[in-house]
Amino acid sequence: MPQYKAPLRDMSFVMNEVLDYPSHFAKLPSAELTTPDTVEAILAECAKFCEEVLSPLNQTGDAEGCTFEGGDVQTPKGFKQAYDQFCQGGWQGLSHPEEYGGQGLPLSLSVFKSEMIGTANWSWGMYPGLSLGAMNTIFMHGTDEQKNLYLPKMVEGSWAGTMCLTEPQCGTDLGQVKTKAEPNADGSYAISGTKIFISSGEHDLTENIIHIVLARLPDAPAGTKGISLFIVPKFTSDAQGNNLQRNAVTCGSLEHKMGIRASATCVMNFDKATGYLIGPPNKGLECMFTFMNSARVGTSLQGLGAAELSYQGALPYAKERLSMRSLSGKKAPDKVADPIICHGDVRRMLLTQKAFAEGGRAMVYYAAKYADFMLYGKTQEEKDEADDQLGFLTPILKAFLTETGLEAANLGMQVYGGHGYIKEWGMEQIVRDTRIATLYEGTTGIQALDLLGRKVLLGKMKTLKAFTFEVQKFCKDKGLISGNPHKKEMNRFIWPLLKYTTNWQQYSVRLALRARKNFDAVGCASYDYLMYSGYVSMAYFWAMMAQTAYEKLAAGTDQPEFYKAKIQTAEFYFERLLPRAKAHAECMMASPKSLMKMKEEHFSFL
Repeated sequence: MPQYKAPLRDMSFVMNEVLDYPSHFAKLPSAELTTPDTVEAILAECAKFCEEVLSPLNQTGDAEGCTFEGGDVQTPKGFKQAYDQFCQGGWQGLSHPEEYGGQGLPLSLSVFKSEMIGTANWSWGMYPGLSLGAMNTIFMHGTDEQKNLYLPKMVEGSWAGTMCLTEPQCGTDLGQVKTKAEPNADGSYAISGTKIFISSGEHDLTENIIHIVLARLPDAPAGTKGISLFIVPKFTSDAQGNNLQRNAVTCGSLEHKMGIRASATCVMNFDKATGYLIGPPNKGLECMFTFMNSARVGTSLQGLGAAELSYQGALPYAKERLSMRSLSGKKAPDKVADPIICHGDVRRMLLTQKAFAEGGRAMVYYAAKYADFMLYGKTQEEKDEADDQLGFLTPILKAFLTETGLEAANLGMQVYGGHGYIKEWGMEQIVRDTRIATLYEGTTGIQALDLLGRKVLLGKMKTLKAFTFEVQKFCKDKGLISGNPHKKEMNRFIWPLLKYTTNWQQYSVRLALRARKNFDAVGCASYDYLMYSGYVSMAYFWAMMAQTAYEKLAAGTDQPEFYKAKIQTAEFYFERLLPRAKAHAECMMASPKSLMKMKEEHFSFL
């Protein structure tokens, strides 16, 4: 199994050199706590925990899995000890308010932390990761009483959290939710129903688990407009947070999964369990989007992490494995064969992994700035604008990065050849663990509909225009009419980027016009539209990284090879990966007829 090594140098490059996080942090209330030295120390300490504690548990946790007996779930050996160490380090409350016991640091720092945790051991990271979304939901929509009761315990990590949406009869279509919420005399509610696919629904890591549950009030209208949100604790508690008695919420079984086997995915039964309304009645889905958007951005990190970890496993193997001779002549004449990294196709796979991992990191870190401003913007207008832009980027991050992360994980297996299929090497586990990332928190198809249908077309292209105008300004400043001393070198990136970005705007307008006549045009084009958006977005960040690398080399540096590798990876991305966007453009602009005209009975003649 690849032993994870936190890519601190690359993280620093993206944060400090490309995206100028020191200036960003200086604009936030926690400026005095986020000096470059402090941030570096925090990330280094987190990296140590991930490398020394979490990474060694990744393969053993997969082999052992979770065990279920009598409604109780036991996590694999070492998970509880690692969680206790995590809580003692104050990591859970890193980006939560000091008034609830947190450290009050920016949300973006929590994203950097979560990247390292998720890459080192995704299954383990899901336990505290789901809690973050529950905490954010309570913080944004709970009453003062609810915040004071639940957040201190959740921030310290002694209580965990979940999101309970899906039911046996419905997945993404939450309008079919049947779980009931009957009013009690004391103002609480009796919650009854069954939820499935509940990550961290039951486990032995914490004293209590706080479930965030979608359910219907007796007089609720049908569909999504009649869903409310409730807090349902595993143990009820008094005002001081002391656990009183077991609530009527139980784990019925564990799901037997392809991957993330050390993460407890549960069927949860609510039998008139005591619950408490959070947010307005019948507005639960709107409140839940706080949780869902947190989870979706978090899920994008799994795609990034899969590309990174698989690359970390494939690269040393490609350097050591001997097979055949290079087509251009012997590269290791003193050995029986050349290392496979000498072969063009192996380099194609490694560079694809590298480009997706490092490009994805830049995309996520860029979006994390908006998350900070969404909470700490100086005006409501600034907060709303950040929320809108993050909402636009979220489906691209979630879907594109998980799709490319899965591709990178498969390429890592392929580099190993037959050995990649054998469990002891650990490469196949990355594929199994990553496969779920394109499915949960909304499949790629759902994210694509959200992007094209809701964010672009219904949003009248406001957020799309804001992002593409930023890209076009970069092209102007760095290549077209600028005094950029690296203009000559950069134009090989600038001109294609400008063309793809301009086409992105034009395709969006054409699809909007087509959708007026045929609503199926949106669904038929949405997947390819999202993938096109992802490839062009990543190209923007690779162009930014190339520009930064040229500047650093010109200024003089003691790490010239690091910056040369950035430029060479950007060249590979623009020449070998960005052209995929052309095929997606052809598909998304094709007529919907070839998808929609076939009659259902013609799909099969069995």
